[in-house]
Amino acid sequence: MDRARTVFRSDDPEVNVYRLMTALVVPRPIAWVSSLSAAGVGNLAPHSFFTVSCARPPIVQFTSVGDKDTLANVLATGEFVVNVASRPMMDLVNDSSASFDPGVDEAVALGIETEPSELVRPRRVVASPASIECTLHSTLELGDSTIVLGDVVATTVRREVLVGGHPAMEHLQPVSRLGRDEWGLPPEVVSVRRPS
Repeated sequence: MDRARTVFRSDDPEVNVYRLMTALVVPRPIAWVSSLSAAGVGNLAPHSFFTVSCARPPIVQFTSVGDKDTLANVLATGEFVVNVASRPMMDLVNDSSASFDPGVDEAVALGIETEPSELVRPRRVVASPASIECTLHSTLELGDSTIVLGDVVATTVRREVLVGGHPAMEHLQPVSRLGRDEWGLPPEVVSVRRPS
């Protein structure tokens, strides 16, 4: 037995596995998801369980922990937009995580400017450096959570973010979620070539 480690058993009721996992699986990119209800009410909420699922065809995924408005909207309309959560908007991203009534559009309530997306009905955040427009591919229920997979139908990137036609990290300035109330600021970037 290794005395240099503390063991946290997932079946121990005293262990908060969620807090432990969110402190260790870091940094987690944030999907700042905009969606529309069946009645046409906008919703904007951050989801920090977010990643790419497939390259060809392009599919991204986020996880709804619990039955949130975003999940209900995506199931009802089959569309959503992932807005990149950038450093200049970090406080607004955080503010949009509050519990708003389903009839309240977070973007309107918080004064976040949105504009029409290219191919889907949910609006994108104007100041977000990039947005990923998606149609619902499928969902997978796991315990108290639902994985939402989206077919990427369009990606828009603000021109000032592109360097040589490619999104540049110094302009994207993505923030991430860490453990507890901790956030990760844009990371230091190094280039390491892959072995051939």
